[in-house]
Amino acid sequence: MTVAPSTEPSGAPTLRDDALLQVRDLTKHFPITQGIIFQKQVGAVQAVDGITFDVAERETLGLVGESGCGKSTAGRTITKLIDPTSGSIVFDGKEIAGCSRSQMQALRSDIQIIFQDPYSSLNPRHPIGTIVGAPFRVTDSSMTDKEIKSKVQGLLERVGLNPEHYNRYPHEFSGGQRQRIGVARAVALRPKLIVCDEPVSALDVSIQAQVVNLLEDLQEEFGIAYIFVAHDLSVVRHISDRVAVMYLGKIMELADRDTIYSKPLHPYTHALLSAVPIPDPDSQNRRERILLTGDLPSPINPPSGCVFHTRCFKAQERCKLEVPAFREVAPGHAIACHFPEERKPFDPGASGRVIRSTMSAEEQDEQVPVESHPDLVQQAHQDDRSQFR
Repeated sequence: MTVAPSTEPSGAPTLRDDALLQVRDLTKHFPITQGIIFQKQVGAVQAVDGITFDVAERETLGLVGESGCGKSTAGRTITKLIDPTSGSIVFDGKEIAGCSRSQMQALRSDIQIIFQDPYSSLNPRHPIGTIVGAPFRVTDSSMTDKEIKSKVQGLLERVGLNPEHYNRYPHEFSGGQRQRIGVARAVALRPKLIVCDEPVSALDVSIQAQVVNLLEDLQEEFGIAYIFVAHDLSVVRHISDRVAVMYLGKIMELADRDTIYSKPLHPYTHALLSAVPIPDPDSQNRRERILLTGDLPSPINPPSGCVFHTRCFKAQERCKLEVPAFREVAPGHAIACHFPEERKPFDPGASGRVIRSTMSAEEQDEQVPVESHPDLVQQAHQDDRSQFR
């Protein structure tokens, strides 16, 4: 264990001028309202709260964190499936945060998304030829059915499916095959950026490897950039060039893959990596474990100061009062922590030591998990969906 050098805030991380995607202070709050006729806002679900990062061409950015930390919401906001509350999204040199649905139409061929659930993301009433061919019909009305069928069959073959399955329906395919159909639909128009919203989390391990390898092959072939949202840190390590660690709507640490996995600085990153199993029983028993107590706080009422201080094993009084700046501590390595510390992910001399966070019972009672507010969360989602009616 090594204490990182003292680093005073040096400003927000520098975004690369030539990056394909530049996100600055992106925020998405879902309003919570009361009343039927005369509605008033009484709060907000702070799903994404001021995140900043960039993605270069042909680069893969991994987005990791616990369930409910805002990863998927960030991806959907970047693709403009939902509108941001504030912040800037610059794609290929154009500001798109304030673009309307009609204005985004021209950019849909360059920004696509692969959804998490391969079962609900495909229309069960349409054959896969219609599903995969939809992007061609929307963007080029002059294409004939014969031309579209030829392109779709070529895509199906490229993603490892039989072109003769053109007229089959989604229910006739396995989960892995359905996800390949979703991948084919996403790459149909040769986009520059694809948001992969946990594309392998619902699949078996062997199928996960096939889909991940397929995504890498398509990236190499078509020059696609990915934002890869996932829980599995092993998968993220395999596919990502850089990794951003999210917690309660904020990015805690952002660095290249090798730095995140070998020299992390944020206590939350340490905790995540300590939970990754090692395929060696002796090493697994000797490693240092960091156990976080309590549930993820509610994004309706996040903690003051550093949002992680209620579960952090290094928290001090300053953490409760002062929000840590998201700053660069080295070129390409940014964190949001007052007391960064370098720890080896596996220390052979740890002798199975367990570190527990010091969250008090009173603090646990104060931080009610978001699941305890199902009515408020449901209302927030209904308010957001009403924008598209």
